[in-house]
This record gives sequence, C-alpha cells and structure tokens, in this order.
Amino acid sequence: MTKKIDFTNCKQIPGRAYSGANGKKISVEYEGKQYMLKFPPSGAGKLTALSYINSCISEHIASSIFNILGVTAQDTMLGTFDVGDKTKVVCACRDFTAGGKLLYDFCSIKNTVLDSDSSGAGTELDDILETIEKQGFVAPDLLTEHFWDVFVIDAMLGNFDRHNGNWGFLHDTAAGSTDIAPVFDCGSCLLPQADDKVMRDVLANEDALNARVFQYPTSAIKQNDRKINYYDFLTKAEYADCNAAVKRICDKTDMEKIRAFIGGVPYISDLQKEFYNRYITARLDMILRPAHEIIMSDEPEQGMRMM
Repeated sequence: MTKKIDFTNCKQIPGRAYSGANGKKISVEYEGKQYMLKFPPSGAGKLTALSYINSCISEHIASSIFNILGVTAQDTMLGTFDVGDKTKVVCACRDFTAGGKLLYDFCSIKNTVLDSDSSGAGTELDDILETIEKQGFVAPDLLTEHFWDVFVIDAMLGNFDRHNGNWGFLHDTAAGSTDIAPVFDCGSCLLPQADDKVMRDVLANEDALNARVFQYPTSAIKQNDRKINYYDFLTKAEYADCNAAVKRICDKTDMEKIRAFIGGVPYISDLQKEFYNRYITARLDMILRPAHEIIMSDEPEQGMRMM
C-alpha cells in the first residue's frame, strides 16, 4: 500500500498559477520538489453520475498507467489537504515546468502554422496531423508516434477530453531545446463521473458495461465534425501510424502489472479497485485487442493511409 501523505502544511510557492477549468490548483514544495496540487471540482459533493467525484483519482491512476506503458507522463501522488473543516483527497503532480521551462500547448503550436485554415483549438483529426507534419518544434515522426500512442492509451482509459490545450511541448530556455511534454491532464479518464451506484451497475450489468465501451465516452478529436468513436475508428484500421501504435500498446500492456498498481492505490475502496480493473480490462479486450487482430490479419492487403 502506498503511504498516505498530508500536504496541508507543505510550503506553498508564491507566484505560480495554473490554468484549467476543472478544480482548483496550488503550487507546493514537498521533499524539496515542486508540485501542483489538483483539488476535486467544487461540484464533487454532488453524488450523481455527472459529478467529477473521482477526477483526482483518475488523474493519478491514468498518469501512472501511461508511465507503466512506457509513454512518459507526469509523476503523480495522491494525498490529502485540509480546507476548513474538510479533508480533501488531492492529486500532487510533479511540476515539469520547474526551473524555467515553458509549456507550449498544441493549440499554441497549431496557431504557428500560417497556411492552415483551421484554428488552434480545432480538433479535426486531419488538421491535427497536418500541423504535426508542418510544425518546426519537434521531429514530426517522433511527434506522430507520440500522438498515436496517447490516442490509443486514451482509448483504453476512456478519455473524453484530450483537446489541443492539454498536450504539447516543453521548451528549455536555458538549453534552447524543445521536447514533447510529459502526458498530463488525465482527469477525464476512467469515468470520473461515476459514483458507487454507477460502478455497481457497470460491474453487474453487461449492457451498462458495453454502453461505456462501445458508445461512450468518445474522443474529443473529430472526423467530419463528429467526435471519434474509439471502437469504430480503431477497428477500421485506416491510419498506418495509428495501427502501429495499437500494436505497440497491446504488446506493452500487462494487466497483471496494472492490477497490482491499482491494488496499492490509497484512498479508494475495494469497489473502486474492482471497477477500474474491470473497466480497463474491458476496453483493452473489446476495443484494442479486436483492432489489433484486424490489423494483423488485414495488414498485407490494406492500402493504409500513412498519416
């Protein structure tokens, strides 16, 4: 079991502020390192299917799974913080911009492509892929691989909000270099809206589980102005670089290792642990693995797009 940490008396770092719509954030120092503490959104007290009661939990588990699968994400820990007479479970995210590094989100990068007709916030897939090819910050082949790895893992974790503002590049002003930023802002993975009732229903009702695998959540990325359905998109196997990512992620995914990690997550109940394990396994087995089988069987005959 991971140790429980109380961040209440940690030194707060002045002059640091973080954007984002969901939940409050402050900067603290813990064991000599700078962390951003993410708090549950203010609506978290409403125990309904639409409240983000588990967003901090989702942030930690999803970020950790990215790292387990070899796709670099922010380092996170769960802990508590006292606010008045309430103790809140918070997610501490190691601040990868500490030391003067600058985070450029993909929205900003997209705006630098002057011969594109789409806006920085636009999430049409072909526009995103065009920007990846035309931007001059990171080698396009490396960025393409990263984009699709993140997309496929988001499919497994049910992320409905990977928009252009929550992924991007990290610029080191001292070194004059730019790299792909660690994956961050994963609080929209793993059905953060689900309360105990929803979790029990998904575990007991096959139709409820199937709806949350095949129908929703969808990706924030669009094709023809419609949000992408992960199952439909991946099983069509139309994008060669995406297919390569499906193979990479399927080969790397060890559910026993993921289950062992979830088993040690503090502050969550046995019901939550069972739910997260079932949900991830279902999306792996019902979305990624069928896509992998189609790719492996049809690859020689397919005239696949190389974007």
